[in-house]
Amino acid sequence: MARQHHQKISAFEIARRIVFLTVGAVLMAVGLEIFLVPNRIVDGGITGISIMLSELTGVRLGIFLFILNLPFLILGYKQIGKTFAISTLYGVAVMSVGTFLLHPVDPLTVSPILAAVFGGGVLGVGVGMVIRFGGSLDGTEIVAILINKNTPFSVGEIVMFFNFFILLAAGFVFGWDNAMYSIIAYFIAFKAIDVTIEGLDESKSVWIISDEWQEVGAAIMDRLGRGVTYLNGEGAFTGDSKRVIFCVITRLEEAKMKSIVQEIDPAAFLAVGNIHDVKGGRFKKRDIH
Repeated sequence: MARQHHQKISAFEIARRIVFLTVGAVLMAVGLEIFLVPNRIVDGGITGISIMLSELTGVRLGIFLFILNLPFLILGYKQIGKTFAISTLYGVAVMSVGTFLLHPVDPLTVSPILAAVFGGGVLGVGVGMVIRFGGSLDGTEIVAILINKNTPFSVGEIVMFFNFFILLAAGFVFGWDNAMYSIIAYFIAFKAIDVTIEGLDESKSVWIISDEWQEVGAAIMDRLGRGVTYLNGEGAFTGDSKRVIFCVITRLEEAKMKSIVQEIDPAAFLAVGNIHDVKGGRFKKRDIH
């Protein structure tokens, strides 16, 4: 059997990836040095550990960020792939240098709650951009990916487990008020990462079972501008044949979809679920006239 070779990435795609990795890492540094660190607020993962060690030892944050992430970069190179490891190394290096350069800059706010909200948001967008373009800025994510392969726990659950103890330790280092602000910052960063990776136009899958399936399907195509797929189904209890309508929409179109189905067939079964990513097919929306 012939070996499959990886397709070479174009120069434009490499440049695009470098730009977004750089911007993401710089945003992470801004979130840390302009908002969180001056207000004694920590993030989760290796970043949180680095902030606490920097506070306890007086050593610059960037040194700990780089050194503590190195072992996980080696793990990532061996277990996840060369491109991921290189992207992560580049992102961590830019982030570490960024914290050095931004350290003398005065914080934008000395209000802990404002620092937690805006710092968490900026940091989350930066991390999300780096993840979206094939890298990582925190070694705990790499560990979580590796543990996930051999355990029933999700990557998110593993990261949350680590961060529980890190945020708990922040209470002893910075005080419990700051630990609670850190939880706020972490939650906002977590949400910002999701939005950055998935985009504001999060996709949703829609499953509809209706006796008026032809009319419902036609209305979705004409009034919502989305394509539909008809699937054959069978009721397990009644044994009756059913037509199932499948469609992919954005979350902004969910209310309109429900109103269309309700208007045509109030008795229809409708299920809506989140989709992490959509590729190929005819997902692009056509114009509605």
